[in-house]
Amino acid sequence: MNQPSTSNVLDSTEATLRLKADAFPDAGAVGIALPRSDVTGKLPKAAVTVEGTMNGFPFRAPLEPDGSGHSIRLSEALVQAIGVRPAQHVTVEITRIGDEPEVRVPDDLRTALADSATALALWAKITPMARRDWIRWVASAKQEETRARRIENGIDMLHQGKRRPCCFPGVAWVTKDHVSPDETWIPLPDAGRSRPKRP
Repeated sequence: MNQPSTSNVLDSTEATLRLKADAFPDAGAVGIALPRSDVTGKLPKAAVTVEGTMNGFPFRAPLEPDGSGHSIRLSEALVQAIGVRPAQHVTVEITRIGDEPEVRVPDDLRTALADSATALALWAKITPMARRDWIRWVASAKQEETRARRIENGIDMLHQGKRRPCCFPGVAWVTKDHVSPDETWIPLPDAGRSRPKRP
């Protein structure tokens, strides 16, 4: 498999992995290459399902080691939803690997929560699905400035007692007309019936 060699790690902690990677043609489909680095070298050595966002769109797909790094092969539905073609750059954020029970909180959001005791206390009380919506709302920002502003506003909303981001309908609503459920974030344990019904 011929993969491009460029990959720019934007952020890496035990909580999340953010990077810029290149799309490449993969046997008639499209793949996303995560070339080996100090960060990606710590990813699982066997194929494992990962969840996160690509260009702000939620995805769920196998992450596979391929000798030179890791790659993610996208279905045509995901390609269309994400709006990516070979040789284009993609911002990838991996927030959950395998059977982890919770979405891993991006480091910049985690830091902001740690600086606000009130927001952090509410974060601990809200449902896993609500936390997932907050993370998806932050991760869907196209620009770093927008992301930073959403985190700032989100901390303020949590401080005021708001349990979900304003005007964000949730992952299921965003993805319902694009990809199948097995290609997006799966329900979290104990999510129950916390997801609001959508028209």
